[in-house]
Amino acid sequence: MPYDGSLDERVFSKSWETESQRLTVSVYSYNQGPKKLQINRENKNKEGDFRFAKLGRMTKEEMKSILPLIQEALSHID
Repeated sequence: MPYDGSLDERVFSKSWETESQRLTVSVYSYNQGPKKLQINRENKNKEGDFRFAKLGRMTKEEMKSILPLIQEALSHID
C-alpha cells in the first residue's frame, strides 16, 4: 500500500532557526498508528528560501537548541 499524505497527522511541530538554517522537531501519526518523532533540517538557498537537506551530523549548538523541543515532543507521544 503506497504512502497517502492525507493519513499523516501532525501532532506536534516546533522549529529552531538561524539565519541560514532551520531544524524542525515534529511528532506524526500515520493512519492513526503509533506517534513517532521526526527531525528535519532545511538550509536557505541564495534566494533566501528554505530547502530540505539531509539531517546528517549535528553540532553541539544544534543539539542543545533542539533538546527542549524533543522533550516537549515527548509529551505528545503516548
